[in-house]
Amino acid sequence: MIRRRQPKPMNIETVQKWVASVILFHVGSVPAVSLAVYSLGIAKTDQGRGIGLWLMSGVIGLITVAGMRLIHQRSPLTPWLLLGALPTIVTGFYLF
Repeated sequence: MIRRRQPKPMNIETVQKWVASVILFHVGSVPAVSLAVYSLGIAKTDQGRGIGLWLMSGVIGLITVAGMRLIHQRSPLTPWLLLGALPTIVTGFYLF
């Protein structure tokens, strides 16, 4: 006879937090990555505007990760902030 594990009861607040985090990740990461990549093309003709877009991508990425941490009621100051700055860090090598 095979014993089946009983599933743990799911807490609705946990599910809501994860759904909100996934939505925030998508809404924040798309503009952050788009601005980082777009800044490379703009910087070829106008260095100042390219750097401005590049910096905005970093700010949006950092706010996104901090917001996700706050949704889960954790401290926003964490090494995970590097994940938010990743598009900016990667494109920085090509920009400079």
